[in-house]
Amino acid sequence: MDERTTPTGEHNPEFRDHFSGVSANYAAFRPGYPEALFSWLASVAPARRRAWDCATGTGQAALGLARHFGQVTATDASREQIAAASQHPRIEYRTASAETSGIESGSVDLVTVAQALHWFDIGGFFREAKRVLAGGGVLAVWTYGPVAVEGPETGAIAEAFYHTEMGPFWPEERAIADSGYAGIELPMTELKSPAFGMSVSWTREELLGYIRTLSAVSRFVGKNGSDPVAGLERRLSAHWNDDSRRTIAWPLTLKACRAEQ
Repeated sequence: MDERTTPTGEHNPEFRDHFSGVSANYAAFRPGYPEALFSWLASVAPARRRAWDCATGTGQAALGLARHFGQVTATDASREQIAAASQHPRIEYRTASAETSGIESGSVDLVTVAQALHWFDIGGFFREAKRVLAGGGVLAVWTYGPVAVEGPETGAIAEAFYHTEMGPFWPEERAIADSGYAGIELPMTELKSPAFGMSVSWTREELLGYIRTLSAVSRFVGKNGSDPVAGLERRLSAHWNDDSRRTIAWPLTLKACRAEQ
């Protein structure tokens, strides 16, 4: 996750990395994206030669793209995230910023950003995406909002943790993601995209593993020196005290646009 912008999209030269310290958990517990999303992206790309997954993190989206494209270049500004990424013969991982990818001009059929655009110098990234896209190439960005946990008691506990307990510790940019990128205009002709759902079936421990990867949790630990998830675990255990699985869901918003031929 490439973090170096202000909420207005102005460039901030300091790389503010909330995720490298939890790279192992990030790789293990961040949810994947629906296969239908990658199938649709492949269907609208002008070709399936090469895709660029920008701010790949540990490769969740890159793996989905590799099932459809001959080559995936996956970049992230965090060396730790790249080091923890899942390997695949069609994925080339690189450490690079969103605004300076090092990718050849006009060489990419699809550019994707999963759950990371809000951390960018957005204008700088859009210029870079337009530079590397081939004629008719597609730029697609998506984000997911607050987690929803199955069950009235467990759902309310998770919601209160996210909004109330962690509320003061969310980076300002997180509000852009939670809005579904409502205020962001794409730089090329917008494509109408279908709606996609995003859900998993997790145990309580898997949910807690995911929550420990959140930027607000990392900031809480950095400021207070204690783990807020331990208290969340106690509260959840009062209603979910076994290894059963529950549906965990997130609202997913996709925006896509196409370069000129």
